[in-house]
Amino acid sequence: MSQQANNPFLTPYNTPLQVPPFDQVEPEHFLPAFEQGMAEQQRSIEAIHSNEAEPTFENTIIALERTGELLNKVSSVFFNLASAHTNPEIEALSKEIAPRLSKHSDDIFLNPALFQRVQKINDALDTPGLDAAKKRLLEKTYKAFVRSGANLSDADQAEMRDINKQLSVLTVRFAQNLLAETNKYELLIHDEAQLAGLPESIKANAAQLAREAGKEGSWKFTLHQPSVMPFLQYAENRALREEIYNAYITRCNHDDELDNKEIIVQITSLRAKRASLLGYSDHAEYVLEESMAKRILNVLDLLDRIWDAALPVAKSEALQMQELMNKEGDANELEAWDWFYYADKVRKEKYNYDSESLKPYFQLANVRDGIFKVVQNLYGLTFTEIRDIPKYHEDVMAYEVREANGDLTGIFYMDFFTRNSKRGGAWMTSYRKQSIKDGQRVAPIVSIVCNYAKPTGEHPVLLTAEEVETFFHEFGHALHGLLSNVEFETLSGTSVPRDFVELPSQIMEHWAFEPEVLKFYAKHYQTGETIPDEAIAKMKNASKFNQGFATVEYLAASRLDLYYHILWPEKRIEPNTFEQGWMQDMGLIKQIAPRYRSTYFQHIFAGGYSAGYYSYIWSELLDSDAFAAFKETGNIFDPATALSFRKNILEKGGTEEPAALYKSFRGKMPDEKYLLENRGLAKA
Repeated sequence: MSQQANNPFLTPYNTPLQVPPFDQVEPEHFLPAFEQGMAEQQRSIEAIHSNEAEPTFENTIIALERTGELLNKVSSVFFNLASAHTNPEIEALSKEIAPRLSKHSDDIFLNPALFQRVQKINDALDTPGLDAAKKRLLEKTYKAFVRSGANLSDADQAEMRDINKQLSVLTVRFAQNLLAETNKYELLIHDEAQLAGLPESIKANAAQLAREAGKEGSWKFTLHQPSVMPFLQYAENRALREEIYNAYITRCNHDDELDNKEIIVQITSLRAKRASLLGYSDHAEYVLEESMAKRILNVLDLLDRIWDAALPVAKSEALQMQELMNKEGDANELEAWDWFYYADKVRKEKYNYDSESLKPYFQLANVRDGIFKVVQNLYGLTFTEIRDIPKYHEDVMAYEVREANGDLTGIFYMDFFTRNSKRGGAWMTSYRKQSIKDGQRVAPIVSIVCNYAKPTGEHPVLLTAEEVETFFHEFGHALHGLLSNVEFETLSGTSVPRDFVELPSQIMEHWAFEPEVLKFYAKHYQTGETIPDEAIAKMKNASKFNQGFATVEYLAASRLDLYYHILWPEKRIEPNTFEQGWMQDMGLIKQIAPRYRSTYFQHIFAGGYSAGYYSYIWSELLDSDAFAAFKETGNIFDPATALSFRKNILEKGGTEEPAALYKSFRGKMPDEKYLLENRGLAKA
C-alpha cells in the first residue's frame, strides 16, 4: 500500500483537468508503474482470450482497445520526458525498459488464443451493427496482429521476438548517442574579431552560453540549431564555418563510443529480416502497405519528378553564389559550409531582403498570440493560460483550449527552448489522446516541443522566419490532436498514415506569412510598429529563393531513407560508402548534403519515419492543394472551408482511408501544380 500511495502513477491523478502530476514524479516511480501496468494489461488480455462466450466486437475488439490504461499513462510521461527533459536515470531506464516493453507487446500480438478471437470477428467483417469507424478499428486491430507475426510458425515467431527486442535497444542507443554527441561539441571563441558578421543578438546568446559553462568573456557555439545555423549564415570567418559545419554533419561518425554506423547496419538488417519473415520483399514494402502511397514506385515517381525540377534550380543557385564569392575577391570554389553564408548575401543583393532585420517583428509572445487568433478565426477556439498546473520544466507553458460555446477542447502545453536535456528538432506529442468513454468526450492533453534560443538579458525571444514557420507547423499537429472527435484512441488525432499526418501541420504554415496574418502578430518588439507593407513585399519576393537547395537536400534524405530500407537481410553495408554511392548516383552536387546524414538521421533510425521520410513532400501535395481551396474563396478564413477541413480532416483521425477523407474535403485528389508553384519549381 505504501508503494501505491507514494507513486503518483498508481493512483488517480488529483490534478487540475487530470494532467500528469509532473511535480510529484521521481525517476524511481517509473519502473514499478511500468511493471504494474504491464501486469494489469496482461491480466486483461487473459480475461479476453479465456472468455468462453462467442467472440464479438464488444467482448474482444473493444475490450482489447480498453486495456493498458496504466501502461499508457506511465509510458506517455516517461517517453515524452526521455525526449524533452531527460536525465541519466531516465536514459538508463530507457535501455532497461525497451526490451521488456517489446516482449510485452509481442506477448499480446503473438498470443494465439487472442488472435483466434480477433480473426474470427474479422472473417465476419460484414456483421450488422458495425459502423465505418468500428470496421476501421477491426481492420487495424487484425492487421496489427498479422503484421506482428501472428500467422507465423512458432520458430519464426521466436525469431520475430528476438528481432523486436534487439531493435528496441538499438533505436534507444542511436538517439542517446546523438544527444550526447550534440551536447559534447563546443566552438569556443575568445577573440571577438572572429565573430565578424554575426548579429549582436547571436553574439549575446553565444556569450550567455559561455557564461553558463563557466567561461565568462568568451563566446560559445554548439551544434544545436539556434546556435550552429546562424553561425553558418553570418560568420565571415570561413575556416570557423568549415569547422562547425563538419562537426555538425559528422555527428556520431567518429569511430568512438558514440558512433552510430554499426547501429545503422544492425537496424537495417534486422528490419529487413523482419519484413522477410512476414512475406514482404523489404522493410519499405512492409511500411508502405499502411501508407497513403501504398507502393514504393508511387513514392519514387513523385520524388523523381520533383527532383528533376529542383536539381537544376539548386545548380543555378550555386552558380549565383559562386559568382558573388568570386566578385568579392574569394577565388575558392563554393563549398557546403559556404552555402548558408552566400545564400544570405545573394538574397540581400537580389531581393534587398535581410532576414535578421525582420526578427524584431517576430517576438515569440506575439507570434503565439497571432497563431491563437488564426485558430480562433478558423475554428472558434480560445486559449487561456493555466499557471497553477504541474509542468515538467519551468519553461513550459500550459493552456486550456475551449470551443466558442465554452466546451473544453483540450489541454495544451508548449515547451520552446533548447536545453541539454532535450533532443533536437521540433515535435508534437500527447499525454492523453482523445476518445469517447461512457458517452463523454475525453479531452486530449497535447504538447508541442521546439528548440528556440532562450532570451538573453532584457531582450525578449525573437524568432527567425524559419522558426515562425516551425511554430505554425507544430501547432497544426496540435490541432489534429486537440480537435479529434472519435470514439477510439487507436483512431484518434494523429493516428493516421505518416504521409497524411503532415497535412494538418503543413497547411498551417500557409497562414504564417499571409499579409493579413502578419498584421495580427508581426509587431516590432520595441516600437510596437506593425510590419511595413514594404517588408512583407520583400518577404514574398524572396520566398522562393533557395528553394532548389531546400528541396534537393530534403529529397536526398528522403531517397537515402528508402535506399536503406530496400536492402535485403544478408546485405552487409558500410554506411558512409553506401550513402556516398547513392548521392553520386543521384547526381547530388557536392555543395549540398542530405538534410540528415546517416549517422544522425534520427527520424528513420530512432523515430517513426523509417521508409517514410518522404511523407513531408507527399503531404505537401495535399496541403498546397488544400490551402488553394481557401484562396479560391477569396477569404483565407472562409468559414465553410474551415468547417469542412475541421469536420473531414481534423476531427476524423484515422477513421477512414486518407484518400477518402481528402476527397470529402476537396471533392477531388490534389493537383501537383500548387506544390511546384509554392516552391518556385513550376515551369514558366
